[in-house]
Amino acid sequence: MNTRAWIVFLDESGVSLLPQIRRTYAPRGRTPLLRHRLNWKRASMAGALGYHSTDPERGARLCFHLKPGSYDTTALIEVLEQMKTFYRGEQVVLVWDGLSAHWSRAMRAWVAEQDWLTLERLPAYAPELNPVELLWSSLKKRELANLAGDHLADVADATEQGIHRINHNPQLPWSFLAHTGLTIHPARPPNLRKDQ
Repeated sequence: MNTRAWIVFLDESGVSLLPQIRRTYAPRGRTPLLRHRLNWKRASMAGALGYHSTDPERGARLCFHLKPGSYDTTALIEVLEQMKTFYRGEQVVLVWDGLSAHWSRAMRAWVAEQDWLTLERLPAYAPELNPVELLWSSLKKRELANLAGDHLADVADATEQGIHRINHNPQLPWSFLAHTGLTIHPARPPNLRKDQ
């Protein structure tokens, strides 16, 4: 593994027009009602959360993609092409799960042609090791909670607001990594000054 690379965790999740039901407050005796159209339209999100292996001062980087429908190998290659531009050709070690589209023959052939990208696989049945899972949780508990949109664009707008919220809080992406129990070397947290 390249020791001077970005370590990037990638994961996909789905959203639909069916609201993510969450508890909320209301005046006593007035139970809130959530009205929505029973609509199964779905969109898929891909999030890539990167940490530099040797320079935490560079901060965490969040790359996000949203599309109607679901991801297949071709769509994921498009996401990786965007990620290549996002990281400006720097070395990336991509860590993701065992989804069949991640390890398909077409994906492996495409990756073999990329000099900037190395793939690593998360252990099976270990979503708790992927910090992007906490990104999804944060979005679904805040911006997408009880959202009864009429169109996928409503869900997309709320999701983008959540991504902006997370990007504007430099400690939040690091907390996602810390919650997994994984560390990126050096272990010095990014909020400590060099003179400490």
